[in-house]
Amino acid sequence: MTDTASRTGLDVVALRAATPGATLAHHLNSAGAALPSLAVLDTVIEHLRLESRLGGYEAAEAAADRSAQVYQLAGELIGAAADDIALVESATVAWHRAIDALRLRPGDRILAAGSSYVSSALHLLELRRTRGIVVEVLPADSSGGVDLTRLEQALRTPAALVTVAHVPTSSALIEPVAQIGALTAAAGVPLLVDATQSVGQLPVDVRQMRAGILVGTGRKFLRGPRGTGLLYLDPALRERARPLTPDVRGARWTGDEEYDLLPGARRYETWEASHALRLGLGTALAEALTLGVDAISTYVDGLAARLRAGLRETAGVTVVDPPAAGGGIVTFVRTGEEPTTTVRTLRAAGLHLVAVPASHGQWDLGRRGLPAVVRASVHVYNDDTEVDALLAQLARSASPVASTPAMSGPAPTSVQVSVPAQAPAPVQVQAPAPNDAPVAVPALACGAQRADVIVVGAGVHGRSTAWALAARGARVVQLDRLPAGHTEGSSHGRTRMIRRAYPSPVWNDLVDRAYTAWHELERAAGRRLVTTVGGLYARPARATSTLRGPDCVLVDANQAAGILPGLVLGDDMVAVHDPAAGIIDAAAAMAALAELGAAAGVQRHDGRAVTGWTLEGTGVRVHTDAGDLLADRLVICAGAWTADLVPEFADQLTAVRIVNIHIESSTPALLSPSALGPFSVEVPGVGLLYGIPAYGLDPVKVGFDHGPVDDLSARPGPVTAAERDALLTVARRFLPAADGPVTAEVACRYTMAPGNRFAVGALPAYPQVLVAAACSGHGFKFGPAIGAALADLATGVPRPDLAFLAPSAIIPGTPSRTAARTSEPTAHRR
Repeated sequence: MTDTASRTGLDVVALRAATPGATLAHHLNSAGAALPSLAVLDTVIEHLRLESRLGGYEAAEAAADRSAQVYQLAGELIGAAADDIALVESATVAWHRAIDALRLRPGDRILAAGSSYVSSALHLLELRRTRGIVVEVLPADSSGGVDLTRLEQALRTPAALVTVAHVPTSSALIEPVAQIGALTAAAGVPLLVDATQSVGQLPVDVRQMRAGILVGTGRKFLRGPRGTGLLYLDPALRERARPLTPDVRGARWTGDEEYDLLPGARRYETWEASHALRLGLGTALAEALTLGVDAISTYVDGLAARLRAGLRETAGVTVVDPPAAGGGIVTFVRTGEEPTTTVRTLRAAGLHLVAVPASHGQWDLGRRGLPAVVRASVHVYNDDTEVDALLAQLARSASPVASTPAMSGPAPTSVQVSVPAQAPAPVQVQAPAPNDAPVAVPALACGAQRADVIVVGAGVHGRSTAWALAARGARVVQLDRLPAGHTEGSSHGRTRMIRRAYPSPVWNDLVDRAYTAWHELERAAGRRLVTTVGGLYARPARATSTLRGPDCVLVDANQAAGILPGLVLGDDMVAVHDPAAGIIDAAAAMAALAELGAAAGVQRHDGRAVTGWTLEGTGVRVHTDAGDLLADRLVICAGAWTADLVPEFADQLTAVRIVNIHIESSTPALLSPSALGPFSVEVPGVGLLYGIPAYGLDPVKVGFDHGPVDDLSARPGPVTAAERDALLTVARRFLPAADGPVTAEVACRYTMAPGNRFAVGALPAYPQVLVAAACSGHGFKFGPAIGAALADLATGVPRPDLAFLAPSAIIPGTPSRTAARTSEPTAHRR
């Protein structure tokens, strides 16, 4: 912990852990859009889920008390009453509504500080052109702030408004708003304070500022969602101002030609708004108040001061903040380099800053002769290591492009694999010589581009592999034949289960690695992805089973009822209790892997079909519908479409249709942890029923672990009435509390292999080509672990522990004595 952090009492380590984006890059752009906390993110998502279940109006009613609390929190933050706050979409919207309400007339005089934001200045200039108002830009004194003496003189002539940005977008200047407010109050002129860059990082009190109007945004130092803002109007000023465009939210239509404005500032709102975003803003406001604005201000000011001092000692860097600088913003330029170039170079190194052009602050940067500046801005989730990283990167005279050594290994040079019939003949292009400089892959194009590794498929294994490789410094291109967010594979949906219970000890090590890999992904993503609740895996007592695992015990029906009472088994059944079983937030995991991969440099292209591949020397040429790519290694994680790219698998893999439904309950607690955990039941004459308890807003999920062969040429069809009824009948036999309607249903695909095996590793004849395939319905839980394993194998790290999953066990004519069945013929694949 830094000295500043210890003085403020802020737990920066905990704040970073609670901020998912803090682990992905050095985000030094809070003045643009700060990273929201996990709590803010969850608030927004959960309300959107509520809207999807109840409807927008009904969800708003359910959240009415929490929505009202947002006004209280905003008022508390700026020293105002809740009735004086309007919630709007941005600070600019707030500005427009406030200015329009003043009903400015020709000749009205506006005194504007040079710190004014571009959108505010543009609005004033347009009003000058269309309404004939007079706009005077206040001069600055030697500190960079408004010259108070000149302001006092200007106020001797009648004025309609004085406007000032507490902190501008173009520098770290802190305007003397309290002194400005004292002068405007004495002159009887309303003061509009733009607190966009100050609220959340500096103390803001409208009473001390004597502000008649204050506008602010949620996305910057408040760490709220984009699309949120607030407007404060002093009650006395509000009596003189009227909304130019009244809305049903703030007015009542009382007669044929009459309407009344409602009391309070909410008359400036509109009926249509994002309730999810406003609730997220409320969470951000509560977090700021809990931390304490004084503590936040002290911390960010200290961290920015440390950065500013370091920049002044860095050769070729000039700090351009005015003398009255403070807070969390720092601006600088680099000798002989355009700020946009500086920002682009830093972004490539994982440092997120922004360039501010003079066109965003002509009354400031333009008058100081600065065409543009680089702006860094810190917050409570930044620390000294990130300041050091920025200083170190700027200290380098050049930023060499990191390269990964070519991955070696003998291989034939004439093998060609392409999709039969549909694929065009591979283009014969001379591969680059080994000493050619690597080529970046910003987009697929005609001609061959170069990567270290190409990953085919963007399901859980593809994303895990791409991230693991990119995190090690490899240049990774990831291709998926379908658009992002598709539901034609087996990685979509909200939840999956994880368990230690497996039928053979050969799985123990990989299961251990799976749990470890999920914990590592949680740390990297900054959010919980696995919730341990314990599970039961049931079968008839007379049936034989080898299901076992660390700490797993066999229990009878009565014991099972005491462990998870929501699952009701007959006296003729037994179950394996796995206390480590849990729920994976699959949707969040998929999003986290995509974000982590992108931050690490993965170049992902959705909707790009791979039509085949050809070995070239020690590398691979990959043919796509958008051109060829070259790589040292190819990793195929194509799910049900694997056999298209590995014809040896064609007769061994089968895609089957799997259906899941979610069922409501009149007693939902019986279908939620801790009354229910992940489970499966071998049902004689039916097959395996599996389920996952209610999670978040989703009710219990159930499915059969078997289904008909599916047609890959068409999208999975909707769940049929027969499929739904069959599931409901069996599910309610073992889950009596599942007595409500089906609220959601989804179809997916399992890719099945003989013996329910996986195939993870290099193809026997082609060591440049690795595969993760045929996960037979129980592969999601191993996603991050398999991704790490494939990254090991692709970079030459031996993994003898994976011998039992060797692809040779599936390919005819290459038997593997180490191959292992995953289970009994249909049992417990989830």
